[in-house]
Amino acid sequence: MRFAVYQESLIGGRPSNQDRMGYCFSRDALLLLLADGMGGHLHGEIAASLSLQTAGALFRERAVPTVADPQALLDELVFAAHQSLLGYRATHRLPDTPRTTIVACLVQQGMAWWAHCGDSRLYWLRRGRILARTVDHSHLERLVALGKVSPAERANHPDRNKLYNCLGSPTLPRVDKAPPVQLQSGDQLLLCSDGLWSGVREHEMAYRLSAGPLDDAIPALVRQADVANGKNGDNVTALAVTWLDDLRDPGQDLLMTDGLPRNQVITSIHPVQRS
Repeated sequence: MRFAVYQESLIGGRPSNQDRMGYCFSRDALLLLLADGMGGHLHGEIAASLSLQTAGALFRERAVPTVADPQALLDELVFAAHQSLLGYRATHRLPDTPRTTIVACLVQQGMAWWAHCGDSRLYWLRRGRILARTVDHSHLERLVALGKVSPAERANHPDRNKLYNCLGSPTLPRVDKAPPVQLQSGDQLLLCSDGLWSGVREHEMAYRLSAGPLDDAIPALVRQADVANGKNGDNVTALAVTWLDDLRDPGQDLLMTDGLPRNQVITSIHPVQRS
């Protein structure tokens, strides 16, 4: 595999950053993860961190060096992360379970599979055009689907942050999975929290990602959203990959996994600091 990857997060106007992002890769498979801890509940940052750590650990077990059943893995990692949050509540005798959104994407053999719970998003882009994105599990998106709210009202609607699906809730999360897509060299996958997509219009996001390397585009997008969200704005987080699995010079830094041992997995996910 050959790909470029970049991630960045800003605290915004919040007292702490409850967003988490990370990635893991073996010789032949790549997992991208992003979670947004829900600030209206206890320990949102723990929920996001623990979910990523749980999902990353499953990937390390299954990617040998490819994942046998990508769709099944996405289900498994989401439900395992959910159970880890329930376990955290029981162990620490909390009055409520920490909660978080999650979006996950697995790439192998030139194909991408993704799944999500909540309103953290994935965008699939090609040459500055958005080919697909996840649909938020929010009251607002239900209203849009019913024709009761115009899509143009999404950014500023008062019900934008009312979610009906997340990890850590009393009921099992609903895992929305997209059918696999075939990537072309130059395609991009962007995972982001609502702090990013609420502060940057989609056409601007697509343009910036197509106009230069990720290490320029992602910091610029994150800063733009942070400024647009204002002094009381949300955490802003983005993780993006440009798929470069051919022999052409990509004009940017890239990771090449061909030389990795079969059983080795590289990760950017840090362990949870447990109290």
